[in-house]
Amino acid sequence: MLLLSVDTSGNTCSAAVTQEDRLLGCRMLYNARSHSQILLPMAKQLLADTGHTIEEVDAFAAANGPGSYTGLRIGVAAIQALAFAGQKPCVGISTLEGLAWNLVGTRGILCAALHARQNLLYTALFSSDGKAVTRLTSDAVLEADAVAQQLAAYAEPVTVIGSGMPYLLERCGHVIAAPMHLREQLACGIAMAARHTPFGTAETLTVQYLQPVKIG
Repeated sequence: MLLLSVDTSGNTCSAAVTQEDRLLGCRMLYNARSHSQILLPMAKQLLADTGHTIEEVDAFAAANGPGSYTGLRIGVAAIQALAFAGQKPCVGISTLEGLAWNLVGTRGILCAALHARQNLLYTALFSSDGKAVTRLTSDAVLEADAVAQQLAAYAEPVTVIGSGMPYLLERCGHVIAAPMHLREQLACGIAMAARHTPFGTAETLTVQYLQPVKIG
């Protein structure tokens, strides 16, 4: 299956082309303000560089939240349009799950955390055996201190990934920061997670904003 995956949920805009368990190509640009202008040209050029066209893509995947409201809408709308035009299957993947799959080669507990606003984080915990990622908690919006308490309950070090990482590094002495080239949202993580997720249609693809709760 030739799969085109995208992630526009944060500051990075990225696309990946995979075929079964092989990564054919991936591009990422750190640019928070121009996803709508960058995404489709990036995806089409990436396909061309890997020797394929959009018509040859068998299925599509997109990060569908949580994350930037505008960014999520751009990525999901683009994938919906491509899937609808080609009558191809597509799937939405949790941004946090995609982040965790970036670190599938790291054994142990993984904490995906994105800064929501103020002192709030979008977060979820996962476990990796080096080959696959298993979800431990649902996506949630929590105070950074509450997430730090969760991580403190583990005797083993926890690897943290995502823009919420600095908030946890300053609160937890035993957490490990994800390496620079893997800590941002990447379409490669979305592609890997998609291989373990049932596909739907353009009509069933939705954005999961996971809106922050109001404090006080």
